[in-house]
Amino acid sequence: MSLRLDVPVLRGANVRLEPLTMGHAADLALAAEEDRSSYAFTVVPRADEVERYVATQLARDGLTPFAQIRSRDGMAVGCTAFWDPRTWPERPDLRAIEIGWTWLGASAQGTGINAEAKLLLFTYAFETLGVARVDLKTDARNQRSRRAIERLGARSEGVLRRWSPSWAPGEAGMLRDSAMFSVLADEWPTVRSALRARLGSLT
Repeated sequence: MSLRLDVPVLRGANVRLEPLTMGHAADLALAAEEDRSSYAFTVVPRADEVERYVATQLARDGLTPFAQIRSRDGMAVGCTAFWDPRTWPERPDLRAIEIGWTWLGASAQGTGINAEAKLLLFTYAFETLGVARVDLKTDARNQRSRRAIERLGARSEGVLRRWSPSWAPGEAGMLRDSAMFSVLADEWPTVRSALRARLGSLT
């Protein structure tokens, strides 16, 4: 469906999620040109593509994009988004949403920013939007991403063959197999506790 959510700034100790604007482009251009070796299956623009990337994200139906702002220096170090919101039949309220379009500059990886950003997004999805489930997916070949999603507490639901457009180099116009994960509303309290404990161990 075509729906952009009106989400406020979401604040954590290590990261805040701000609605993406063109004002984040300069920082994102720097973050995107750090070590790019982890981006084989991920949409991450080059520095000279960032303004077009931001414009495309802002125009995409069903996408509510955020800049990930590192708290210690106020730099935009990556992006993430709510994606593909689905409503109940004949009701306007949401039943499910996906978290995706996520990337971080190399210096922000492994710092707890990703886990805290997901905690902020999960919290908003379950406790404000009231969804029954949150989806996450990644290229089935992307073992690093699959491990990261599993560490969040999401449950694997298997692989859907030829499910999504491939973002791997040389595969433009091709479809990839997507590894699917989810967190359900009744699982959220346990996932929330585990994420908070994980983030506490990093401080």
